[in-house]
Amino acid sequence: MTDPTITLYGMSLSGHAHRVEAFLTILGLRHRYVETTPDLRGSAEYLAMNPLGQLPVLVDGDTVVPDSNAILVYLAGRYDASGLWHPKDPVQAAAVQRWLSIAAGEIRFGPSRARFLTVWGGPQSLADAQATAARILPFMDAHLAARDWLAADRATIADLACYAYVARAPEGGVTLDPYPALRRWLERVEALPGFTAMPHAPVSEPA
Repeated sequence: MTDPTITLYGMSLSGHAHRVEAFLTILGLRHRYVETTPDLRGSAEYLAMNPLGQLPVLVDGDTVVPDSNAILVYLAGRYDASGLWHPKDPVQAAAVQRWLSIAAGEIRFGPSRARFLTVWGGPQSLADAQATAARILPFMDAHLAARDWLAADRATIADLACYAYVARAPEGGVTLDPYPALRRWLERVEALPGFTAMPHAPVSEPA
């Protein structure tokens, strides 16, 4: 068996890297995973792939794709012959893009940042991050009250993009107890064939 041509540079506790790794396993794509330390991200080799020094980066042969959401779009376009994960229908495509934007916006600066500050610390305000989470999670719960998936009648890359930091929101002191529809959606995502679980950060979640 030949070595995989796809390499993912990520970090095991990064939700951005997780969404890509989950999609790779769902698509059944063999790949090499490189745990990317801060020293490696600051190296000339890594900065040549992504001058911003951010995670993750996907290398597929001669193709280099930084940014987790961009990688999801790339993988869907190149390897999902069914076209189901990133639909071409303009209405559904717009819905997917909306949730990719929410993943990069409210989810990143809400539950994701709250988790980061709780686990690793930083100069930003934990209260502000938790307040942002308290705005986006009820919105998501209401959206999912009458539907199974975020953007279509099936799972799409929108669901993968939004999953990890919502699932691990309690690690940032953000409870999911008030959001039953959201919790059912998390269970549906986790039940997808080939899905890989997001690791837990080394903190105690609220009881």
